Amino acid sequence: MSLNNSSNVFLDSIPSNTNRFQVNVINESHESSEAVNDNTDPPHYEETSFGDEAQNRLRISFRPGNQECYDNFLQNGEAAKTDASFHAYDSHTNTYYLQTFGHNTMDAVPKIEYYRNTGSISGPKVNRPSLLEIHEQLAKVSLKDTGKYPPLFIPSGHFLPFHNAMNNVAVAPGSADRVANGDGVPGDEQAENKEEDQGGTVKFGWVKGVLVRCMLNIWGVMLFIRLSWIVGEAGIGLGVLIILLSTMVTSITGLSTSAIATNGFVRGGGAYYLISRSLGPEFGGSIGLIFAFANAVAVAMYVVGFAETVVDLLKESDSMMVDPTNDIRIIGTITVVILLGISVAGMEWEAKAQVILLVILLIAIANFFIGTVIPSNNEKKSRGFFNYQASIFAENFGPSFTKGEGFFSVFAIFFPAATGILAGANISGDLEDPQDAIPRGTMLAIFITTVAYLGVAICVGACVVRDATGSTNDTIISGMNCNGSAACGLGYDFSRCRHEPCQYGLMNNFQVMSMVSGFGPLITAGIFSATLSSALASLVSAPKVFQALCKDNIYKALQFFAKGYGKNNEPLRGYILTFFIAMAFILIAELNTIAPIISNFFLASYALINFSCFHASYAKSPGWRPAYGVYNMWVSLFGAVLCCAVMFIINWWAAVITYVIEFFLYIYVTYKKPDVNWGSSTQAFSYVSALDNALELTTVEDHVKNFRPQCIVLTGGPMTRPALLDITHAFTKNSGLCICCEVFVGPRKLCVKEMNSGMAKKQAWLIKNKIKAFYAAVAADCFRDGVRSLLQASGLGRMKPNTLVVGYKKNWRKAPLTEIENYVGIIHDAFDFEIGVVIVRISQGFDISQVLQVQDELEKLEQERLALEATIKDNECEEGSGGIRDLFKKARKLNITKPTPKKDSINTIQSMHVGEFNQKLVEASTQFKKKQGKGTIDVWWLFDDGGLTLLIPYILTLRKKWKDCKLRIYVGGKINRIEEEKIAMSSLLSKFRIKFADIHIIGDINVKPNKESWKVFEEMIEPYRLHESHKDLTTAEKLKRETPWKITDAELEAVKEKSYRQVRLNELLQEHSRAANLIVLSLPVARKGSISDLLYMAWLEILTKNLPPVLLVRGNHKNVLTFYS
Repeated sequence: MSLNNSSNVFLDSIPSNTNRFQVNVINESHESSEAVNDNTDPPHYEETSFGDEAQNRLRISFRPGNQECYDNFLQNGEAAKTDASFHAYDSHTNTYYLQTFGHNTMDAVPKIEYYRNTGSISGPKVNRPSLLEIHEQLAKVSLKDTGKYPPLFIPSGHFLPFHNAMNNVAVAPGSADRVANGDGVPGDEQAENKEEDQGGTVKFGWVKGVLVRCMLNIWGVMLFIRLSWIVGEAGIGLGVLIILLSTMVTSITGLSTSAIATNGFVRGGGAYYLISRSLGPEFGGSIGLIFAFANAVAVAMYVVGFAETVVDLLKESDSMMVDPTNDIRIIGTITVVILLGISVAGMEWEAKAQVILLVILLIAIANFFIGTVIPSNNEKKSRGFFNYQASIFAENFGPSFTKGEGFFSVFAIFFPAATGILAGANISGDLEDPQDAIPRGTMLAIFITTVAYLGVAICVGACVVRDATGSTNDTIISGMNCNGSAACGLGYDFSRCRHEPCQYGLMNNFQVMSMVSGFGPLITAGIFSATLSSALASLVSAPKVFQALCKDNIYKALQFFAKGYGKNNEPLRGYILTFFIAMAFILIAELNTIAPIISNFFLASYALINFSCFHASYAKSPGWRPAYGVYNMWVSLFGAVLCCAVMFIINWWAAVITYVIEFFLYIYVTYKKPDVNWGSSTQAFSYVSALDNALELTTVEDHVKNFRPQCIVLTGGPMTRPALLDITHAFTKNSGLCICCEVFVGPRKLCVKEMNSGMAKKQAWLIKNKIKAFYAAVAADCFRDGVRSLLQASGLGRMKPNTLVVGYKKNWRKAPLTEIENYVGIIHDAFDFEIGVVIVRISQGFDISQVLQVQDELEKLEQERLALEATIKDNECEEGSGGIRDLFKKARKLNITKPTPKKDSINTIQSMHVGEFNQKLVEASTQFKKKQGKGTIDVWWLFDDGGLTLLIPYILTLRKKWKDCKLRIYVGGKINRIEEEKIAMSSLLSKFRIKFADIHIIGDINVKPNKESWKVFEEMIEPYRLHESHKDLTTAEKLKRETPWKITDAELEAVKEKSYRQVRLNELLQEHSRAANLIVLSLPVARKGSISDLLYMAWLEILTKNLPPVLLVRGNHKNVLTFYS
């Protein structure tokens, strides 16, 4: 639909290629209806979802001569939002309407732009409205306030779909398809796209890009100089079987390649790209390097094959330059230089050369078939060629293996002729549509080349006898008995070949095809074409695969070769490297040793491609949806096994070398852990395995022998309390579950937003610091509610937390009462849910958030300083240094100083000013990261909680950092039974198989503490006592109602013995464990309703005061230790 160019109309035209997202413009007014000559449809009205009010409609109005189209484009005072979002009408004014799918909503209809990667080659990425933008209340922002207008009208005169202004989408004039709201900094992909988007980029279709290359690579010199020998050795029957078996391997691999190539967009890199994106960087990185190397050496192999043929011709004409070996080197060097020139000239020239070589090859093959029907002369008959003869076919049908040969040895010689099926896939980045080209071109190439191999094998087997003398005088003498010999029946006697070697026939002459062909030199041209085309294909494939590998930065030392040049992003550096590798092996001039390894390298790639297809299918990932459905995962697995078997058939020691190299590279890449995420099937399979194992675990009842601490650690952000996380990680690493938990308290909307924004960052911090833990967060109205939710809902199946780890609340005397209630409350809640509790106390506390804040501020200042310097340098370049130096001097007055360079450890902050934070706090936060050295872990196992108090320190002694620490066990006992109880405890620990250095029986735990210690305790609780016994009853009751949290005299008297015990225990700890590396102590339990929160905190304070790091432990009173097997 189009509009005229009247001054009353501000839209010049609407594109004719309408689609579902187009905005149709309809003139409803009678006055302006004449301007719309082509529109005969009646006006379309639809009520909007926001009601009938005029102010709630999308209105675009203007008067003749005044095209201020934006002034009235308001929607409740805000920018109108479309992109398939509005139906509007106005029956009272001269108005145009936007007809789109849906009502007045920010919801966007499905579009491909939403699913692209940032910097995609196929088009820009567009961000759909977020769930938050759709779900939250619509903000009402007036255009008059902001001074901004919606990106609706553009100079070209087209209406464009557009998004809410919150998306900050920049609309380029001309098309909505150019809208791109990137979701991050463009990476290498976008950088590559800029190079590829330059004018004149050459892209190939499936014929020139895949079919031609694969046919040329599969048809090698084997077709012309070895296939006849294979038929002679194995016979037509087994020869055909060998060809079909080879084809089966390549066909299965081709099907797997097609399935992987059609499961998403394929970039450059060929086999490496397919394997790495399917199985991950470990497999892809290992096979990519050896595959690229194999292609580079294959260049030398094919060039030397070409040079040998040329040297043979020189021998026949007696035109040798030096000697055979040096002639091969000279010719090979010249040839590879010419091929390099063709490759560097560009893919277009290389493709033209491939087409020419294919034409020559096809003419040579046709020349052979024509020669088989041309009547043979006497010379050819003496060499064993008699045209098609049934007797020859019958004689050659069965095998006739010579000494040392067999089916598998002959198969090993032929199989390399069937390789080359990845020649098209290797240049996947240069294909117009890799998803269509790779399956179609590869499978058709396999079919055509197989038919050609079968045709040549059958024809040569039906025309040429196995042995011939080449002498025209060896004819049949009358009366001679032929003994079933086909040649004898045709008038020739080649019987002497049984006793002495002959030079002709299938078994002896490698130039049979030249002899049979109509014009022999064409076969030589075919040999040249086959070798040069294969060499050229390998010379192009190796740099392309290597460049893709280097771009992914799996091997950081090879990043230099990732750079591309020119409109096609040509890997010139890779070409030079391939050239030198090829030259090195050409100068060796002996490739008989390296050739089997090259074949095995290719087969290893085929095996992994097949395994990739199987693995992706077996992992059952919803993302595995190949468009090419002609595959089966079990067939792919069979193909992978078959490839591995063929590797050993061809050459067992070469197969072993291949596996060793691949294994070494796999281990290297796994150790380096490249920072890539390609959604590989390995990830999918890991998920499936984890899910299956978790489900299987639920079917098995818990057993005490398999108990392990599974901890919820209330760290907040894991980086804010590293010491608490470190000590917990010390006894959960590789043995138990560890979940770092954070509770966001406050307005739900803000909390959820903050929580969601930090989840990935905090989990990434754990991974970066090699802490084997998960991060979980909840938003709640209060801290206790959040922890209660975590205690109930964290974990999965049997992998649920059984221990709560919290840091000691050091500032409890200054903290608000609600914080103390929440802190003690979560301990009660844990016991209610039958979860053990561990409270960790260190002298300086755990929270280093102030340190991190200082560090962040200094980093920001450093960034600002660098940005300022960069700006000054830019200005100096543009305006000269005259006035800029003054600006630089002013900038220095801002005192923006460079902070200490950031390192992995928080220790780096030591060089900062002492006044900015507590230096001792920083040192304390790293104390559990250090090796503890020789010392002791003192375990005060005062109450039997099921054994958790003993198990945790035992696990610690198994760790590298704590292995030099010995366990000293302290238990309570009677003074008159110390030795008996020591023997009993020693026996129990021996049955538990827990090694200990010493056992101490403390007989005076229940003795009253000294007066000084008790006085300290009384002074501690004095501010929180009610002292109701010194007041009258009415006043006392009033105080209880007003301050129910205070410690009453009655409560204090009721638990006086327990209070004595806590104070006395601190005295004993000071006496016995002052020098310990760590103290593990039974946590006293506060009975609900009997012990006030403040009194309980006073117990914990006096119990752990002035001591080394203390772990207060209380299990859930279920056995975690057993002495039964």
